[in-house]
Amino acid sequence: MQRSTLIGRYTQYLRATSLFITVLFALFITSSSLALAAVPSISEFTDGMKKKNGLIPMYYDDSADKVFLAVPASDEQYLFQSSLPYGVGSNDIGLDRGQLGRTRLISFERFGNKLLLTQHNTKFRAGHGSVAEKQSIDEAFADSVIAGFAIVAKSDSANLVDYTDYLLSDVHGIGNRMSRSKQGSYKVDKMRSGVYLPRTKGFEKNTELEALVTFSGSKPGGYVQQVTPDAESLSVHLHHSFVALPEAGYTPRVYHPYSGYWKFNYYDYSTAITESTEQRFITRHRLEKKTPHAAMSEAVEPIIYYLDPGIPEPVMSSLKEGASWWNQAFEAAGFKDAFQVKVLPEGADPMDVRYNVINWVHRATRGWSYGSSVVDPRTGEIIKGHVTLGSLRVRQDYLIALGLTSPFSDGSVSNTADTSAQQEMALDRIKQLSAHEVGHTLGIAHNFAASENNRASVMDYPHPQITLKDGVISLENAYDKGIGDWDKHAVTYGYATFASEDEEKEALAKVITKARNAGLAFKSDSDTRSSRHGSANGHMWENGSDPLDAFDEISKVRDVALNNLGMNTLAPNASLSSLEDSLVPIFLLHRYQLEAVVKQVGGLHYEYERKGDYVTPQGQQFVAPAVQQRAMQQLIKASTADYLSMPESVLSLIPPTAYGDDITREQFKGKMGLMLDPASAAASAANFSLSLLLHPERLNRLQWQVTSSKDRRKKVDVNLLIKQILNVHWYKNKDTSAIAKRLQLVALNAIMEAVTNDKLAPEVKLAADEALLEFNEWLEDEADDDKYEILNGYFDAYFASGTWPAAFDVMPLPPGSPI
Repeated sequence: MQRSTLIGRYTQYLRATSLFITVLFALFITSSSLALAAVPSISEFTDGMKKKNGLIPMYYDDSADKVFLAVPASDEQYLFQSSLPYGVGSNDIGLDRGQLGRTRLISFERFGNKLLLTQHNTKFRAGHGSVAEKQSIDEAFADSVIAGFAIVAKSDSANLVDYTDYLLSDVHGIGNRMSRSKQGSYKVDKMRSGVYLPRTKGFEKNTELEALVTFSGSKPGGYVQQVTPDAESLSVHLHHSFVALPEAGYTPRVYHPYSGYWKFNYYDYSTAITESTEQRFITRHRLEKKTPHAAMSEAVEPIIYYLDPGIPEPVMSSLKEGASWWNQAFEAAGFKDAFQVKVLPEGADPMDVRYNVINWVHRATRGWSYGSSVVDPRTGEIIKGHVTLGSLRVRQDYLIALGLTSPFSDGSVSNTADTSAQQEMALDRIKQLSAHEVGHTLGIAHNFAASENNRASVMDYPHPQITLKDGVISLENAYDKGIGDWDKHAVTYGYATFASEDEEKEALAKVITKARNAGLAFKSDSDTRSSRHGSANGHMWENGSDPLDAFDEISKVRDVALNNLGMNTLAPNASLSSLEDSLVPIFLLHRYQLEAVVKQVGGLHYEYERKGDYVTPQGQQFVAPAVQQRAMQQLIKASTADYLSMPESVLSLIPPTAYGDDITREQFKGKMGLMLDPASAAASAANFSLSLLLHPERLNRLQWQVTSSKDRRKKVDVNLLIKQILNVHWYKNKDTSAIAKRLQLVALNAIMEAVTNDKLAPEVKLAADEALLEFNEWLEDEADDDKYEILNGYFDAYFASGTWPAAFDVMPLPPGSPI
């Protein structure tokens, strides 16, 4: 065959193939168009379904247990909020009733026959500039498509999608939470889940959806077994809220580190190169005066918080009173009755974003309360305040009050002692707790330095202020009542109104200066949460302007309370073994004050200072050497047998846990089987004190202050600290009791744990080893004792290898915070 013929036939083949592809493509386009055109109207598709109007109208198909959303065909944005109306009931797992999930800025975007639910990136922006400049930021930082839906019906104004699968999904991250808390592997079982209609509602500015969602699990852990009837089937409720964006008119207020607020921030890449990209504001509710320029005015719309109607009395009245204290602060800021507290109306849903709520939440064990908020991620405006108060907290304070006072005077079964003072102390505590958590939902951060200013803020963690009157423990004024001066400062900064931007800037600067001139101290979480941090002020669960004087006072109270423990501590018909429940918090009454004391060792005085706040910058200064020395002595004293021995009168009364009672984590752990082990209890407390003192970061600061000081003679260094511990527990220790012998080894173990920690600076380790070398030589002089000879062998191994062969684990203390 000729070459031209072959080329001709090949050309014909290509033309035919091209025609076939063109026809095929046309058929595909036609069929796709017909398929899209064949999508029924919303009215046809939803015929017979239950409709609920609202921000996003919804339809419920009872025959299939499906919920459909009629999403407006626009580019409208919403806030999307997930939450957990029915929780798990375990403080350790951390999935509480009413817990809020993330707040997201979202929109539905149509792509052909799909709607994509997109979460927009609000962290990186271009606040001003050209359209192209703003577009460049959108293209530089990713959004997140969190769900996709097929369009099942449509109208001119809306697209209908089946929302059921996403409603029944793990939007709250429960599976991950269970895995992180080592409670097993859990995933959604949709056949055991369904739409919960009683809380699926529509309103003008919000649409609320809820589902019962069951998670099937394998290898369930102890915490989930404790709180579920079948640990392999975990059923909770998940709630979704679509919320209209707040109306225009809210003005963000600039953040100042001394304002007392949490920081809300984003990064604006359209700022001038002379300005920071980070834009920082506070989080707060919108509050405006009816009479804008009046010194005192009612609010256009007051801030109202609603109490969970399931709260019992007298707790309900106490929580209402505590939360209502905030109105004092708003009055100081120029508002009349702008903050109100009411009971949630019958039929109202606490998960509805229109209500600020105070929930009373039950758990199997005591745990934290907290205040969280739904916050507009564009501006920092608080849309909804949501308080979660743990119901067992009031019982813990009542237990402590009984242990402090032992009020059952004659010890008889028929005795019905008056415990009104103890109940009052517990109720006063939850008034504080209510005010504290509501404060968070107003945007206000912790102030752990307030106790040093005569209890100037409800945003501190207060320890009961117990006093001795003629040798008798008094609960009078254990907790403060009312709002504090710092709280008034914070509300004035955050909520006071001003006529103009310039007036606001000037007035806010004066608010800051006024509080500083009044001597109001402020330290929040980053400087306080860990006892290893260097801040000399800012402590949790302590009292007094001087933490060292306060330690001496609490030690006196502890001694009286311990010696009073006995039959008079027990309520009628209580088992004798339950006396340990009262013993634990009294024996450890000093634990939190120790954390304030230890911060004086290698501690620093400083503020959240900005350039220009003072004519002469304050900077930072180490705590005075004499104060550091006294603090060391108190911490070492708290590790001795003299301080930590329990009264024999108490020990002789406490048998092993009675049959029918539970052995709980609130009790001491020991090495003597069922018997209360006083030596291990003392060892746990001593190790707590010494571990605080010997933390590597503290030791590094301690040594630095000596080497950087011009007058080194007055400074306390690591070598001297270790010698003081050894002096008390070894060199001059004449106590031959079993507890003293145990604490000798606990002290040495704590020292060796510190010097073998890889976070210890090398020059600090050298200073510590010098003290240990002297101790080793002392042991050699005491070689007639076999114990010392064995220790010499351990030190030979340590100096040869750098490891301590006699290390041992000390039993941990029972749970502490929240008190």
